[in-house]
This record gives sequence, C-alpha cells and structure tokens, in this order.
Amino acid sequence: MSTAQQPYLACVRSTLTAALCLQNFGCQEVERHNKPEVETGKASEVILNPVVIARNENEAVMIEPSVNSVRVSVKIKQSDELEEVLVAKFMRFLMQRAEHFLVLRRKPVPGYSLSFLITNVHTETMFKHKVVDFVIQFMQDIDKEVSGMKLGVSSRGRVVAAKFLEQFTY
Repeated sequence: MSTAQQPYLACVRSTLTAALCLQNFGCQEVERHNKPEVETGKASEVILNPVVIARNENEAVMIEPSVNSVRVSVKIKQSDELEEVLVAKFMRFLMQRAEHFLVLRRKPVPGYSLSFLITNVHTETMFKHKVVDFVIQFMQDIDKEVSGMKLGVSSRGRVVAAKFLEQFTY
C-alpha cells in the first residue's frame, strides 16, 4: 500500500467498521419481509446520514448506513480518458460477476464506479473485520489493476507505433 493512501484507507476502514453495527430489522410496510433499508429508502427514521470520504474530486467513498444495511460506493481515480475507459470496462466485467462477490451490487450509485451492499445477514454469517478488510483490499487491488492495465496499454501502443514507423525508414 502506498504511503499516500494510508490515511485515506485508514479513515475508510474506521468509518466502515463503525457503520457495520447492523441488526435484523423487518420491513415496516410488508410483514415478514426484511429488505435493506438503505436500498428501499422509504423509512427515513432508520437511515443515517451518508458519510463521504474524499481523497480528491476524482477519488471518494460514500458510506450510507441504515439499521440493517450499509451501502458503500467507491469512486475510482480516473485522471484521463484512458483510465476512464479502463475503469468502465473493468467495472462492467466485475459487475457481471457480482454474485461471486456476495456484497458487490450489479449497478453502482450514480456518480460512483462501483457499490457494495452489506446487510445484517452478511455480518451474521461472516466476520465483520473480514468484510471491512475485503472492501479495503478490493479498493487497493482495483487501483493496482487499473495502473497496470494503463501501463500495458501504453507499452503496447509504443511497440505498435515503433513497428509502424519502421516501414518509413530507409
């Protein structure tokens, strides 16, 4: 982990750990249903204020806690057009496989790259600190993957350009 990211990720970790105090809470509209309140958004008394932790305008995390669920939305750094395309394709690839990640949502919150939905069922069946570690590790790995893909695209472009320009030298 880079030293520039450590305070940012530590703040996300502590805020997410505090927000994951979830309990089983039945739906107030339909009996015997338990839906994530942060997703339905109908009962404002059980939804807490969202917390936005921003490293800069291009990189942020929004944590939306409620009584029985937490939605974590991550905006991944996209400093140029190449990173925007790479992030969009990579997120599309991951969201098609969302069922393998258990907490990953198929559709992100508008303005963010990807979203996680953690419910009380997840905190009851998994260790809370492991869920937090997964989200933090996922954020770190996405940054590494996008940087690696960008370097790969740049190096392939350089090789292609060199091969193309070789035909013009005599």
